[in-house]
Amino acid sequence: MAAYVVAQVQVTDWERFKGYIAKTPQTIAAHGGRYVARGGETVVFEGAGEGTRVVLIEFPSLAQAKAWYASAEYQQIKGLRAGAATGSLIAVAGC
Repeated sequence: MAAYVVAQVQVTDWERFKGYIAKTPQTIAAHGGRYVARGGETVVFEGAGEGTRVVLIEFPSLAQAKAWYASAEYQQIKGLRAGAATGSLIAVAGC
């Protein structure tokens, strides 16, 4: 069953964040993932979220999403996000 990683990010330093977004796709693909949405136009219907970058990544399974997040490759890149953005990153199993 597919699983999705949802990121809601407030970028505070775009120059630094560009390094993170340049290196992350390879780690996602290595674990069978693909971008469904990546920072496109958003419309907030309810709640907070103005100015938030939203990313949606699909993985074949929740196990593969967890393996991607825990991978040594992603853990090395994750540090590039620190100090450049704040937000949340969650994984959810699909229906």
